[in-house]
Amino acid sequence: MVSLVCASCGTAAQDGSKFCEQCGSPLTPPVAVPPAAAEPAVRSCRACGGQIADDGYCQDCGTPAATERDHWSEAPSVTLGGVCDRGVRHDKNEDAMALGLAGDAAVLVVCDGVSSVPDSDIASLAAARAARDVLVEGIPEGNSGTARVSAWSALLVRAADAANRAIMTAVGDMAVRHDPPSCTFVAAVVDGPHVVAGWLGDSRVYWLPDSGDPIQLSSDDSGANELMALGLPRAKAESSPQAHAITRWLGPDATDVVPRTAPTRAQGPGWVLVCSDGLWNYCSEAAAMADLLRTSQSVAGSAPDAIAAELVRWANQQGGADNITAALHRIDVVPGTTTVDTVDS
Repeated sequence: MVSLVCASCGTAAQDGSKFCEQCGSPLTPPVAVPPAAAEPAVRSCRACGGQIADDGYCQDCGTPAATERDHWSEAPSVTLGGVCDRGVRHDKNEDAMALGLAGDAAVLVVCDGVSSVPDSDIASLAAARAARDVLVEGIPEGNSGTARVSAWSALLVRAADAANRAIMTAVGDMAVRHDPPSCTFVAAVVDGPHVVAGWLGDSRVYWLPDSGDPIQLSSDDSGANELMALGLPRAKAESSPQAHAITRWLGPDATDVVPRTAPTRAQGPGWVLVCSDGLWNYCSEAAAMADLLRTSQSVAGSAPDAIAAELVRWANQQGGADNITAALHRIDVVPGTTTVDTVDS
């Protein structure tokens, strides 16, 4: 109970008293004064250091304020984690990532919004989360490796379809534009030693073993890949003006949303990396990516989200010309042979 003090003479009153025993004045309980409202925090512009106005844009240079979408990480388990980042040169992060666990299996999904089309950040986030949910909820039954691989391959097809339908719902009336929001799609399910990849576009899945030959499990749906099929060396194809012209994608104007799939069986420990071209643009070859991952691990430690953060930091250091997403899962099988057997899809 609050002790009262007479406002007239200053005498302390006993608890429960209604009048001052010294001067007889009525006693009034003190009125609680609410604390002053905190001044809103002043936000600084990430581009020029100026002040962000109430409309969310820098009042000096017009750059949008930083948002949670600009950079985030996920780590559903000690072996699974990733980071999604805006990069240096883009004002908006149109990449999206969704990670999850399907029983003992890990699910990694990365979608890269087509930057030449407005609002593709909406498409990529809706697609990634819808695909993740299908894969997490559709755990195959049975213990046969071959049967489970086939089931995961079928689920990847369903996941891409669900992702495409989620885009339609998320973009609403924008679906009828001549340039509707769209995105690439890549996903990997890691079930024991089995890795099943599915993709549309040019985001990638790599298998990066601790020893043995690293490989790119996906095959880009892009102008660069078509040029390489015609015999042009990788370096020239990937630096050509047509390099990033994707030939398959998800979105209202997509004509083929059935992903290609590639199942693989790891024979030793290593990392599954799922990433957008914001990372592999600077490190395309599987062997070079394996070297980069080992270097990143030596700096960041063994946690997959920490390694992913280091990969993102490195890509930004190279120029950060695009949005960057890196998602990793660790396979720790009993070391035996260090080869990788690719199962025909």
